[in-house]
Amino acid sequence: MNLSSVGGNVTSVGNYRDTFSTAVAKNVVVVALCISINYINGTLVHTFSKHQIFNVNPRYILFIHLVINDIMQLTLSSFLHVISYVLYIINVPFCIILLIIAILTTLNTPLNLAGMAVECYIAICIPLRHGQICTVKRTYVLIGLIWVTSAVCILPDVVILLATEPLQFFHSRVLCDSDYVFRSTYSLEKREASHIVFLVLVWLTLFYTYFRILFAAKEANTDVRKARNTILLHGFQLLLCMLTYVQPMLEKCLLYLFPRQHLATRFTCYIIVHILPRFVSPIVYGLRDQTFRRYLKGYLLCKVSIRNHAVNVTMSSTGHAVKGQ
Repeated sequence: MNLSSVGGNVTSVGNYRDTFSTAVAKNVVVVALCISINYINGTLVHTFSKHQIFNVNPRYILFIHLVINDIMQLTLSSFLHVISYVLYIINVPFCIILLIIAILTTLNTPLNLAGMAVECYIAICIPLRHGQICTVKRTYVLIGLIWVTSAVCILPDVVILLATEPLQFFHSRVLCDSDYVFRSTYSLEKREASHIVFLVLVWLTLFYTYFRILFAAKEANTDVRKARNTILLHGFQLLLCMLTYVQPMLEKCLLYLFPRQHLATRFTCYIIVHILPRFVSPIVYGLRDQTFRRYLKGYLLCKVSIRNHAVNVTMSSTGHAVKGQ
């Protein structure tokens, strides 16, 4: 696996380089998407924090962890993308810190989605034991394990970096891209092997849980079509997130189809792999959920009514002032 896009889109590849107008357009698109998606996610976090019903439900706890993780990932990746154009190179220690957090949050997403799939499976297929198995305490333990698992995946890269690079490298400035920082062949081989294992385990978990849920819906004579559509929608979201593991293959396929569009290909992969899944997640897991949507709608309507009330009060006071004159 290659997480180079986490470090931002490279301004030049070989003899290819973005023009000024293209560079500005790309960064405007990235920043606009980042602000828009983070605004939606921030509203979801605020709604979660204001209602106790969500704080005691493992499903919503895992969902809001996914949202917060996406806010961190999207903010960092967008920041690194802009830096790659504005500053181009930055200090290695600062870059390492940014890359570690960005890679951690990127790896967290598929693991978090797998945890949500298992929780959904237990709720539907083993409903009588759901309250015993899926407790709030165990949910936070699972979140901790997700971070530890992602850290175990990136920690060897840091150790190899410290062991193989000379001291002057850490006093230099580089393009903040994982390919330019974690450049050891040992790191590349380790990442490929570990992420293949991650890919297989996560996909097996998702296939098993969602097919069991579909079969349970058929046996219960419930709305199978609705269950199937939900699974397909979740599957699409999961497929987008799992592209993290096959990003190099995706880039090679696009370069094969468009051999002269190196920079456009990298930028497209960056949007598809690191931004698009963060746009789909709030819709699939938040806005489509009836309970969450009801509270979110009430919060938004409350804001609108307060704003309208303030406008009415202002207009009323202005009218009285005019009459008084």
